[in-house]
Amino acid sequence: MLLGLGVLAFGPTFGGNPRYAVAGFGAIALGLGLAWEGARRGWRTWHMVNAVALTYLLAGSALAAPQEALGGVLPTLQSLRVIVLGVVLSWKDLLTVAAPVGTGSGMLVVPFLSVLVCSVVAGTLAWRIRAFAWTLVPVLVLFTTTIALGTDRAPLPSVRGTLLILVAMAWLAYRRDVSRAGSLRRAPVATPVDPAGAAVGRNRRLALGAGMLAVATLLTLAVTPLVTGGSDRQVLRDAVEPPVDLYAYPSPLTSFRKYVKDSTDEVLFTVEGLPEGERIRLAALDTYDGVVYNVNPQAAGNFSRVGDAQQLGTDDDDPAGTRAQLKFTIGDYTGVWLPAGGDVEGVRLDGPRAEDMGRSLYYNDDARTTLSTIGVQQGDTYEVNAVFPEKLRDEQLAQYGFAQLSLPRVLNDPPVIAATSSEYIGSASEPLERARRLEQVLSAQGYFSNGKDDEARSLPGHGAARMLSLLDADQMVGDDEQYAVAMALMARKANMPARVVMGFYPDWDEIDDASAPVEITGEDVHAWVEIAFDNVGWVPFDPTPPEDNEPVPPQQQPKSSPKPQVLQPPPPPQEPAELPPDSAPEPQDAEEREKDLLDEIGPVLTLIGLAAIPLVLLALPLVIVAALKARRRKRRRFSGEPAHQIGGGWNEVVSLVTDLGAEPDPRSTRRESAAALGEAFPSGKSSTALLARRADAGIFGSGQPSADEVEDYWRSVDTSLGDLSGSVGYWKRQRARYSPRSLLRERRLRRSSLKKSSRG
Repeated sequence: MLLGLGVLAFGPTFGGNPRYAVAGFGAIALGLGLAWEGARRGWRTWHMVNAVALTYLLAGSALAAPQEALGGVLPTLQSLRVIVLGVVLSWKDLLTVAAPVGTGSGMLVVPFLSVLVCSVVAGTLAWRIRAFAWTLVPVLVLFTTTIALGTDRAPLPSVRGTLLILVAMAWLAYRRDVSRAGSLRRAPVATPVDPAGAAVGRNRRLALGAGMLAVATLLTLAVTPLVTGGSDRQVLRDAVEPPVDLYAYPSPLTSFRKYVKDSTDEVLFTVEGLPEGERIRLAALDTYDGVVYNVNPQAAGNFSRVGDAQQLGTDDDDPAGTRAQLKFTIGDYTGVWLPAGGDVEGVRLDGPRAEDMGRSLYYNDDARTTLSTIGVQQGDTYEVNAVFPEKLRDEQLAQYGFAQLSLPRVLNDPPVIAATSSEYIGSASEPLERARRLEQVLSAQGYFSNGKDDEARSLPGHGAARMLSLLDADQMVGDDEQYAVAMALMARKANMPARVVMGFYPDWDEIDDASAPVEITGEDVHAWVEIAFDNVGWVPFDPTPPEDNEPVPPQQQPKSSPKPQVLQPPPPPQEPAELPPDSAPEPQDAEEREKDLLDEIGPVLTLIGLAAIPLVLLALPLVIVAALKARRRKRRRFSGEPAHQIGGGWNEVVSLVTDLGAEPDPRSTRRESAAALGEAFPSGKSSTALLARRADAGIFGSGQPSADEVEDYWRSVDTSLGDLSGSVGYWKRQRARYSPRSLLRERRLRRSSLKKSSRG
């Protein structure tokens, strides 16, 4: 059960394909079987290693390489090659391929091999060593490994984590009970056990254990949402460097004006099945350096290679929106960015270049962007399964705030961006209202022009100089490229998570039949802005003015006749001021560096905090028991008269042997108890007998012992405690240190004494 909980974490990685479960649970059965056989026959380590390697080669074709195996079961040269090379290569492939990764090319090697090894180690430890708690180490290694190798979508994390704790503690309690029963049967000083009393004690322990499990479960379920705070799950695939260098490809936004001016009537591609009113996405741009808006490969998720699975990354099994199957036929469009729509769920490539494009296909789940490193060319065809998200009204969006995302810093933007952003937003305070202000002011006050021959003059580009000329002019003139970049930069200055999206959509008013194939021309190229909202995702904004809102030509002003200027003498030279060396960093730069550092280590600290929750909850009862014992020792040592402190020292010895598993008879005298303890713990026989005699002398003798006598007695008690603890193994000492048996025994004795006194 514990190993199976770890296997289930691979579910989102393989898109719920049952082959991963077959590989994982098959590996559990084979691994535990090998461990059992090895324990029964007494195999040495090298025998076990050979058995595991042989099992991996024989069963790996059927469980880890079914697509390459003959009939999905029998080994072939191809399947053997996959599982042998997969020992080294499959781990990288699993992290660099977009989920779901599919079941071919050795992807199943990771769950099969990791589960097989952990199962063999766990079974071997369970059946061969007495320190059975070590068995949980490979179980926890598998559980955490499957999480790290998985995706940011965890399958029932609270349920699996709770079951892990419950089953692990139940198994440990069972093994401890079996071990303790054997020890008690062999203990030489075990007193006769009352069956009724034993049953009561057993039920009390079961009730206490069940209560502790219930409290730990409730605390885990309650604390986890508070600690996570809705933060994204961080896994290894988020930290792996992308296998494709996006900076090697120019930003598609740099070709915007080329399409709208030079390819106005040329058919870039044809799309079938596009729902009316929807848009085709090309690329989401999230980083700006003062020259170009580009795609940062490390901003919001890496571009991962697409495996053989038809389904790509999805955030919801049944997302709200419009499903569509789009078919693209490429015309005059060229580039590495593949036109697609909405949230892409699957891509199927057709044509003679399908195999080459499949090997070069990458996908970004956050940006909903697909690219092929070899690019597309005329005649290429492919189909896309997509979900177009539901469009929320402003009344619905108004209840959400901006999402807390880590986006790349905006660099080299002109100062007019920040000033204009503050001016446009004004006194608006609500998140949606602030974003709408930017969109509405740009759309209402700006003028549209693509810079064509019959239109007003409008420079291309979106660098810092172009943004300055746009926002600092008497009349703002530009097209989608300039207005989308301007709004995105102003939104970023106002702490809004914004990005620019380039894509295509036709003028739907001119489409007679929306169900017919739509020819996308250069005139249909557009750019818009997306801003991320909590629990909603990226919401589109269109700041571009209407195309019929053309700039008004400036009125002709009468020429003035300037008077001749009198040349003034230059001012006298001044001594240059000596400035002190500025070695301290600018406060803003220091603050930004500190923010960047927090952004880098924040996810790591969050992961450590989440991983520590179950450990803290499990350790909490142990800490409470240790604290109660420390308080008890302090009370015995310093409370009451000196004779009472002497008796407390002897009681400290009785408590330790109780925690070590002995059952001292409460009706016996100290000397009788010391004799019995001497038989159970021969190494402490002489010291315990001496302590019993000194305790009787100090308690029943005339007068009170002196402070020095009490101090000397307690030093002897500590020496005896060390001798008793040293007579058992390390783990038994640790178990005695945190065992509540002596505390419960004292409670039972007090209750029994109170009942006798009340009856008397």
